[in-house]
Amino acid sequence: MGIPLRSSTKAVTASAALVAALAACGGGSGDDGGGGSGGKELRGTVKVDGSSTVAPLTTVASELFKEEQGRVQIPVATSGTGGGFEKFCAGETDISDASRPIKDEEKAACEKKGIKYSEFAIANDALTVVVHKDNTWAQCLTVAQLKKIWEPGSKVSNWNQIDPTFPSQPLKLFGAGTDSGTFDYFTDEINGKEGASRKDYQPSEDDNVTVQGVSGSKGGLGYFGFSYFEENASKLKAVQVDGGNGCVAPSVQTAQDGTYKPLSRPLFIYPSAAALKKPEVLAFVEFYVAKHAEIAKRAKFVPLNPTQDAKLKQALAQLKSQAG
Repeated sequence: MGIPLRSSTKAVTASAALVAALAACGGGSGDDGGGGSGGKELRGTVKVDGSSTVAPLTTVASELFKEEQGRVQIPVATSGTGGGFEKFCAGETDISDASRPIKDEEKAACEKKGIKYSEFAIANDALTVVVHKDNTWAQCLTVAQLKKIWEPGSKVSNWNQIDPTFPSQPLKLFGAGTDSGTFDYFTDEINGKEGASRKDYQPSEDDNVTVQGVSGSKGGLGYFGFSYFEENASKLKAVQVDGGNGCVAPSVQTAQDGTYKPLSRPLFIYPSAAALKKPEVLAFVEFYVAKHAEIAKRAKFVPLNPTQDAKLKQALAQLKSQAG
């Protein structure tokens, strides 16, 4: 099941202390904009790969960072969460973008290579089910209906098979590829098992392919991160989801307060301790953490709540201590 967005408020009371401790070791948002570079001009490359959902966040972070450190290159690749972890645990990248937590087998791969890292939740997401803009019938779908559509072996091929009040309209499905953390999360929450899904749909690690597919087919249906819907709201409609307590639309508020169930989720970056020994990587990660709320808003994601913010700063302090 997914990680809840809301947790104990005990960590909130420690937030000020954590921020102070982080500032003391160079992680604050002082005159250098939170980048920890002390005003020095940096050079080099920060290698990032992983989730296509998280990529817009990291891209915005890199663009803002380059306004201060224009000689640092930050290419953001999108191999999917799983593909990104393969490269990260092989020591090929500095940071891995992920739309789900790292799996046990991925942890083992990193351990085998001596890769130490930390999990940073840097924003929240409302995984969004979308339909064609001319779809007037599917205003809300229950989790049971979504499972009926997406479960392994499903033969649902027409909208009237989902609900007899829906029109006879061929159903065309688009969604995340199997290397995607979005695929893992959606299948777990909707079908009850990570990776369990019908196979006769159009998969892609590139969410823009899903946008094009659904917007090009009146009977289309797909799913991806909230920011991709926000960017394409003129072409698509977001479906409300009934997780058992009525229909709720995806939004910043419903994702942050946990009422958009079960498709609210945190998003992550995984920096390695070894990478933080490079000043350009350390400066970028510190900048990302210090500016996470602004980055999330600019990228049209859901900012962290106060408890998550405190945990993020604590995670950075711990990883810096590992980096030595």
